Amino acid sequence: MALGDGSDVRFRTKQEYVYQSLRGAILRGDLAPGHRLVIDEIGRQLQVSAIPIREALQLLQSEGLVHGAPHVGATVAPVSEDEVHEVFAIMEGLETVGVREAARRLDDAGLAVLSGVVAEMDAAVAAQDYERWATLNGDLHRAVNEIARMPLLREMTDRVLSRWERLRRHYFHGVLVPRVLQAQGEHHALLGALVRRDPDGAEHIVRAHNQAAQTAYAAHLRQNNPSQTP
Repeated sequence: MALGDGSDVRFRTKQEYVYQSLRGAILRGDLAPGHRLVIDEIGRQLQVSAIPIREALQLLQSEGLVHGAPHVGATVAPVSEDEVHEVFAIMEGLETVGVREAARRLDDAGLAVLSGVVAEMDAAVAAQDYERWATLNGDLHRAVNEIARMPLLREMTDRVLSRWERLRRHYFHGVLVPRVLQAQGEHHALLGALVRRDPDGAEHIVRAHNQAAQTAYAAHLRQNNPSQTP
């Protein structure tokens, strides 16, 4: 199990420290779905007592990232089709707001930032550096939100992107890599709509973009986990 020591971050409570350490490890994929979360082991790594660990596990369970079962204890939750649907449905709604506002507010400086990120993504695709492309994908979302000038939207998008990070790491080669060319084409289309100051066109593109991603992840999940229901 790989957990950060939290030495570079100040936490208000030990519970918050444990919660953020475990949550980050789950979302990064360091703690894989099904991994048992043993309180004694976590306590040794993070040098905390059992009480803040149990409290943190309860919070993670309320988020759907941890499952608890009698006689088994806490385990990292599997990636489910419900999680896939939730992530992309929420992202679609947030992006709809963001791109409409960005189309209204876009200036030359914002356009230069967006164009630069998309160009870097093109270079990553050409180099088959898909990890770099995925990082830049998050940067593109955040750049749109900066142009929209909505701090709450940025905060909410960052939270959903962290959940997408878990999906894309878990299905990196099965879904993300095969979808890169299509997704990058959609990013170019979005950039074009924003350049035209076309909020309706931008909204249509991000809706289709998220729905296509959701379909790809859900189909891969069902193919590899036949017990999953549509």
